[in-house]
Formats: sequence, structure tokens, C-alpha cells
Amino acid sequence: MIFAQYYLDCLSQASYLIGDESSGRAVVVDPRRDVGEYVTDADTAGLSIEMVIETHFHADFLSGHLELAQRTGAVIAYSSVASPEFDFRPLGDGERLSLGEVMLEFRHTPGHTPESLSIVVWEHADDPEPYGVLTGDTLFIGDVGRPDLLTSVGFSKEELAGQLYDSLHTKLLTLPDSARVYPAHGAGSACGKNLSTDTWSTIGDQRVSNYAIVAPDRATFIDLVTEGQPTAPAYFPYNASLNKQDRNLLDETAMPPAIDLDELDRLVQTGAHLIDGRDAEVFAQGHLRGAINVGMNGRYAEFAGSIVPSDVDIVVVAEPGSELEAKNRLGRIGFDRVLGYLADPYGVMESHPGRTEILSRVTVTGFDRCVTEIDDLQIVDVRSPGEVTLGAIDNSVRIPVGQLPERIGELDPTKPTIVYCAGGYRSAVAASLLVTRGFDDVSDLIGGYGAWALAHIG
Repeated sequence: MIFAQYYLDCLSQASYLIGDESSGRAVVVDPRRDVGEYVTDADTAGLSIEMVIETHFHADFLSGHLELAQRTGAVIAYSSVASPEFDFRPLGDGERLSLGEVMLEFRHTPGHTPESLSIVVWEHADDPEPYGVLTGDTLFIGDVGRPDLLTSVGFSKEELAGQLYDSLHTKLLTLPDSARVYPAHGAGSACGKNLSTDTWSTIGDQRVSNYAIVAPDRATFIDLVTEGQPTAPAYFPYNASLNKQDRNLLDETAMPPAIDLDELDRLVQTGAHLIDGRDAEVFAQGHLRGAINVGMNGRYAEFAGSIVPSDVDIVVVAEPGSELEAKNRLGRIGFDRVLGYLADPYGVMESHPGRTEILSRVTVTGFDRCVTEIDDLQIVDVRSPGEVTLGAIDNSVRIPVGQLPERIGELDPTKPTIVYCAGGYRSAVAASLLVTRGFDDVSDLIGGYGAWALAHIG
């Protein structure tokens, strides 16, 4: 058996290639949209990708099932209760698929979504115990899938949480302790609230260490998993819907057009958003007026999708050489309306100093001085609710960064404002957004709450 996990840090997303060396047959599970790596690896290993299996309709990224099917001729497969708007192979509960010596067994595990599916992997069909199980968003390492993402389309979170409990206890925890657990996401994903940094575990480990699994009964489990979930990024419903559709394909090799400042101005005047993907420190030292800073050194697509609507055009600013990466990473969440990138951004800013501005950043010492000296200081905490419960700076207004565009009216644009998050990435996003919305005096707290707590709490 060939078994490969592909872990995408910027989306905390895992996908898998499973192949049978004896037959040369393979499947890919939950692929990202830029699928070239799977095709290359399969070709190198002498494998033919025959099927693309989706564990459910993903909300946090736009899956690459259509791209991979187009590249390889593979069949797309979902749980038999799914209803995508394109041809697919339905997989029944308990159905098995032989790749040769390798055997896959499909188990319906609703709860995170009604069509959620897990895949038990047997290295040999007659092995006494399976190699492992791909659990999608049903079971994570240290957590389980959140059941609240479909409340806007007629499903109660309590109903889905009950289904999730049943799926875990009747479909997954019946597997032996030795079975490896391979989830679709890890720490940092908004698909759960307690995901581990580990990218795999075992059923035995999860049986004793996973807070949701050790719940003593169904009612307690439902209470635990329906409370305290992180704020879902605004693009989640868009991706969940788009994953069901027969949509346009991503060409991961196609560069976005290079544009000059005049063309950028024309596009912005007609509604395009300017996203600057450079590091926060570099952005703060000088950027084009009107740009929002979403650094490519972090969760670029997730936070771009949290603050920029899905139906607008985008122009990117990026470090030279990373323009294609910027386009493709936005494409991973279906943000395909990238009209181009600013050519020679440093040259443009140097030759047009009147078009550039800086973003104020303050150290903890500077922040403390502001608190003492400025009576009407506005402090904005853009972390998630779960993070705030662990500690916060006094008198801060708490608005998760993903909710800032719609809740910006709760803030006073005339007050001196300092924004903070956990470490500084999200606050740079939020501070730059506030500036574009007309806030007069905005600063970003360097190091975020972590630096403040170290100085004040120890």
C-alpha cells in the first residue's frame, strides 16, 4: 500500500493519496483545488488515480474533485445520501471497494454534515485489523466536528450533534484501538474548537484523551460540542454551496496579469479590493493607500475570505515571485476573481510617495503609555470568543476579525484605536481594514495578547 498525507498548514487541511502497488490503482480523498502534486506523485509511483472521494461538502475550502477528475478521468464519489449537482458515484454505508490488495470500507458518519463519510483502510482485505480510518470532519485529533454550520439551512445544531454522537459510538469507536485516525483538519481550523497540532493519532488514544469522546453520556456530549465553537469565516457558506456545484476549474499554472498603477486605480474605482499579502512588518513601513494587509506568511486565504466578500474583484500586492501563489491560495477558497497583481510594487511606491502610507504599530510599553495618557482610547480585541475566555485586556471591545466588516458600526472611527489579537497576524488584518473604512488613528499591538500577558501576568 502507498499511503500519503498532504497537510496544508495555511488551511490546516489534510488530503490523502491511497494506492495499491500490486494493481497500480489509487484514490485521492478530500483534495485541495491545486491538484498538480497528487498527479505528479501518482505518476512517480506508477499509480492511476481512478476515484476522488469526498468525505462531505466542505465549507472551509473549495475542494479539487472537479480539477482532479478533469486531469485524470477519475470518478467523483460521495456518500450515497449526498446530492451534488454533477455526476458522482454514490457510496453506500458498509460498502467496500477493492483496489487490489488494498481494501476501502465506507461508513456513513453523519453529524458534522448529513452526508459525512469515513473511510476505513485495510492494507490487505483479510487483515485481522484495519490500517486506519480517514474520518473527514467527524473525528479530529482531540476534537470532533462542529455541528452548528448548517443551522442556516434547516438543521439544528442539537440534532446534528446527536447524529455525531451516534456516528462516533456506533461507526468509529467500534474500530480497534490500533487503528490510525487520519482527519481532514488540524489545529487552527475553524471546523472545531480543540484540534491538536498532531496530524494523526489512533482510536485508542482518542478513546481516552478526546474531550468529546470521554463525555459520559449523549446529553453531555451534545452540550459540550454545541458550545464555544469559534466564529466561522464569512466564506464558509459560499464554499459549502460551491462544492456542490459544477463550477469553473482552477488553472494553477496560469499567472494573473501584471498591471500598472493606472490600471489598478481603474479597477479599484470600479469596486475591486486591494489585498496586500506582504508581512505585517513590511506592510506597516509603507503600502498603497486603500490596501488591506493579509499576510501570505499566515492563513492568507482564510482571512482574506473573512473580510472580503466572495462576489468582488481582487487585485493583489505580493512579494515579487509570489504572485501565482497568491492567486492559487485565494483560489483554494473559490475566490477566483483575481484581476491581476501590481507589477513592481516597491518601485511604484517609491515613485509615488503621495500614494503610500504607514500603519502605526505599538509595543506593549507603548500600549501601556497610551492607556495611561489617552482618555478615550478604543481597544479592539479581534480574537475568537474561545480565546477571550482565557484572558483579555480590560475595557476592550470584542469583535472577532471575521465579524468586523459587519460590526464595524459598533466602533467609533474618530477615537484613537489600538487593535490586538493573539500574536499580531489578525490584528494587522483588522487594523488595515479599519484604516480603509475611514478610522483616523489606528495602531496594531505588536505581539498581541501574548506579549501583553507576558508583560503583565508573567
